[in-house]
Amino acid sequence: MSEFLSGFDATGWNGIGAPSETPSVIVEKLNKEISAIVLDPAMKTRLVGLGVEPLSMTPAEFGKRIVDDTEKWAKVIKFANIRVE
Repeated sequence: MSEFLSGFDATGWNGIGAPSETPSVIVEKLNKEISAIVLDPAMKTRLVGLGVEPLSMTPAEFGKRIVDDTEKWAKVIKFANIRVE
């Protein structure tokens, strides 16, 4: 789509989250272990084979991604006057 519409980006993604009250030491440990799994060469090959682009982010980077995507799609929804039926 981006070949026809400059700046178009509608990528889907998956992530693992935790409740906001989760202690940061737990979040950091989970992030470290999940990142190690995702970046393991065998797992990375398997994910790519499934059509997934494995990424590793810090909790802050992932939080920013969620905020950025929420803001982006909120603008699209408002501009297109999309309503829940």
